[in-house]
Amino acid sequence: MINLLKKRILLGISGSIAVYKIFELIRCLKKKQAIVRIVMTRASKKLVNKLSLQILSNCRVFDDIFYTNNSNIMHIKLAKWADLILLAPATANIIAKIALGLADDLLSTICLTTQAKIIIVPSMNNYMYRSVVTQHNIKILRNRNILIWGPSFGRQICGDTGLGSMLSPNIIIKKLVQYFSTPLKNFNIIITAGPTHELIDPVRFISSYSSGKMGFSIAYVAASLGANITLISGPVNLSTPPGNIKRINVISALEMKQAVMNNINNQNIFIGCAAVSDYRISNFSSNKIAKKDNLIINLIKNPDIILEVSQLTKNRPYVVGFSAETNFIKENARKKLIEKKLNLICANNVSKNRFYNMNNNYNELYLIWNNGEMLLSLNKKQVLAKQLMKQIIIRYEKDNKY
Repeated sequence: MINLLKKRILLGISGSIAVYKIFELIRCLKKKQAIVRIVMTRASKKLVNKLSLQILSNCRVFDDIFYTNNSNIMHIKLAKWADLILLAPATANIIAKIALGLADDLLSTICLTTQAKIIIVPSMNNYMYRSVVTQHNIKILRNRNILIWGPSFGRQICGDTGLGSMLSPNIIIKKLVQYFSTPLKNFNIIITAGPTHELIDPVRFISSYSSGKMGFSIAYVAASLGANITLISGPVNLSTPPGNIKRINVISALEMKQAVMNNINNQNIFIGCAAVSDYRISNFSSNKIAKKDNLIINLIKNPDIILEVSQLTKNRPYVVGFSAETNFIKENARKKLIEKKLNLICANNVSKNRFYNMNNNYNELYLIWNNGEMLLSLNKKQVLAKQLMKQIIIRYEKDNKY
């Protein structure tokens, strides 16, 4: 049985009526052999007895920001002790505090101090959860790579029905087990996806048929494996996949390059899946160009984003490229692999009779690296994304970077 053996979990309890679920959650954590410490807010003590929690968890329950032990400052000690901080139930109040960086009690001070992963399990009335300010705070937290689990949909204590209920202890435990067993936990990955639009005038542009589906599928799979994802996307009609994904929308190749370089520090893996336009207009017209019998447009070369990433001398990530080809698929891809000094390249055939590869749900990929290659046969892009991430992890391990 998979367990949480010796995982140090700090359980932060705030003042939601869902606090009654905490007894079952603590029991499940102890059964999975986790080491639990509990921190309570003042409001939570109105709803649950501190002594009961202390007896059930078989450990001290902390609630005083000014408590010290042998000169140890408790919020510092607990912040360093935890492998993970789990806020369950998490009220709108504690969510707002963490989003704003407030530190007016022990729990919020620990969250501001810790380097451990923070996971928030919201619990509140559905109108409170769906309010603009709460959603804004949640967006801030997600952008900081804080995980948000839930809430679930259901009938609430107040009689309303909707999103806002705390996840069940069993679901939380399953998610914790998955979190601690994911191969890319604490990995940072940048993924570029979709096309770029190079403007000719305010109503016309040069682009490709790329839909972004392959890149978004990779982002979803990588996030499900525990990675922190920065998804830099050109113009696409796709929703952000669920998971720990920070999305940055761009239009042009220059904007995509800027977004990549602004976020490239401390990245473990870079996956350049976007179909970046090779050229842009030399002189963009701020006014719509009148229709003519013949129109001559001067093009200049766009920066090669993946080449610039692969040439980094400090904190260079593992670099995965994509190569869309119409002939000599593997030969052209291997040439790019060598010239751009990539770790891995994924080549696909986009010739006319295989047009669906660019904007449909299926694809076929040749994976090529310095001393090998393999074929990922025609399949749904979601399936290919799983197969691809598995191979990236294997290749990463063999390069002694995992």
